[in-house]
Amino acid sequence: MRYSEEYQACYSQEYIEASNHPLIQSKNMFCVIYRSTSRDQTYLYVEKKDDFSRVPEELMKSFGRPQLAMLLPLDGRKKLAGADLEKVKKALTDQGYYLQLPPPPENLLKQHLEVNGKK
Repeated sequence: MRYSEEYQACYSQEYIEASNHPLIQSKNMFCVIYRSTSRDQTYLYVEKKDDFSRVPEELMKSFGRPQLAMLLPLDGRKKLAGADLEKVKKALTDQGYYLQLPPPPENLLKQHLEVNGKK
C-alpha cells in the first residue's frame, strides 16, 4: 500500500511537533516519550515535543540526551507496557513529566532460597 505524500509528510518524524500536530489539537491527552542515552530501559514522558521546561535540571543531566521514541495517545487506552496509565496521566498533569525506570533486577538467589527453604 502506498501512502500519499501529504500523509507521509504529516507523520514523518520532522513534522511531529506536539504543539502543532493535528492530533494534538484535539482534546485528547497525548504524550511524547523519550529514551535515555545514559540509562538503559529508562524513559521520560512529557506533554510536548522537546519541551523539558518542567523537568528538573538534575534529572535531565542524569537522563542524558533524550532520544525521541514515540508520540502516544493516552485517552481511550486501558494500559501501557511499562507504566501505570493513571500514574502517567496524573504526573503529566501535576508535574509536567513522568519518569519510567527499568524494573528491578531479579534476585534469583532469593527466589531459589524462598522456594527451596534456607539451608
